[in-house]
Amino acid sequence: MDLDFVSAHAERSATALTRRDVARVLLAVPSGVALVALPDLRREMMAVGNPLSATFWDTARSTLSAIESGTATVGDVQRWLEATGSEPILLTPSYFVWPEEDERGPVAEEMYTRFIAYLEERIKAGEIDPDELASGNPAARAAYEEMQERWLNTPPDGRVPVLVVSDEQDEELFAAWDEEESYALAELRRILAELPKRPELPEPDLRHAAARLREMLVFPGYPGNVLRACAGFEGGLIPDDDRELWLAVVAGIAGPISDLDEEPAEEHEELSHEEAALAALCAIHHADWLAAVAALARLGPGALASPERIAQLIAESEDITVDMDDPDDLDTTETLFSHVTGLWAYLGIVDEDDVLTPLGWWGLPEALERAWSPED
Repeated sequence: MDLDFVSAHAERSATALTRRDVARVLLAVPSGVALVALPDLRREMMAVGNPLSATFWDTARSTLSAIESGTATVGDVQRWLEATGSEPILLTPSYFVWPEEDERGPVAEEMYTRFIAYLEERIKAGEIDPDELASGNPAARAAYEEMQERWLNTPPDGRVPVLVVSDEQDEELFAAWDEEESYALAELRRILAELPKRPELPEPDLRHAAARLREMLVFPGYPGNVLRACAGFEGGLIPDDDRELWLAVVAGIAGPISDLDEEPAEEHEELSHEEAALAALCAIHHADWLAAVAALARLGPGALASPERIAQLIAESEDITVDMDDPDDLDTTETLFSHVTGLWAYLGIVDEDDVLTPLGWWGLPEALERAWSPED
């Protein structure tokens, strides 16, 4: 590794290289290689009139040595990189985190590049002293963090960086979610079409379950508040039609529409039972829902649908690609579905022994298809 290598990696001439450029290259190669190259690289930088500083080279040597010996933490290395003065900090005081390099969209990449250029300008203007950062000066660090926070929340061109980057990440997340949901819906429909028989709607069971559901929905507390949130009934009208009502609630369990109509727990407080239930529903992946409902649709009424059995059905499913050899994975899935089956019992999907009912056999695939179908 020589100066030409560093310049090529940073895509800058040797005279324009910054501390950040050199630090990133040193971290991009094995630490032993970087340590060996360090003295010659320093001499080459001095020869082209870009010597950086003694503090930079000293901290580079100590950081690389700690990496080589296995005593450096990820935080130690990140802190050293940030001390170059033009590296965006990993976590801002307002908890903003830049996307990883391979996950940045066009907006995030543009803003990231602009931000680095801005920090380099501040170094040239003497507003950032990398040597003070490298020495661990608390005041210099605080000023550095405040400067980054201020830029992220000040529009350089009419756009607030922290907002436009977050919006882009949200759009990408929603797009990925929609794509996953669309694929899961297509797979569900394929599986249902291949079944030899689909059940008829058990009208008496539905009427009984819907009547019980209406009673639960008008009272505060569990399970009514969770079921209202799942179906998005908070502050809205409850359907008069039994089929529409029941399917809306069951579909909401697979894809909750709203939050609870109560104040969330403070950071230091434990989640209430209702909050834990809703969080568990939101944590279940499309693939797990697909595997569970497809398996129960094939098995039919009388099949055991306990949380433990559902976890096993998902682990053994040929409808999805899943690796659940780790007992912890099975335990996690079982825990999540314990909240599901608890709600299913109130809706007549499973009986008191966690056995699938005729209503559950008919309704689960119908409700899951509804949950994943695009709104008209």
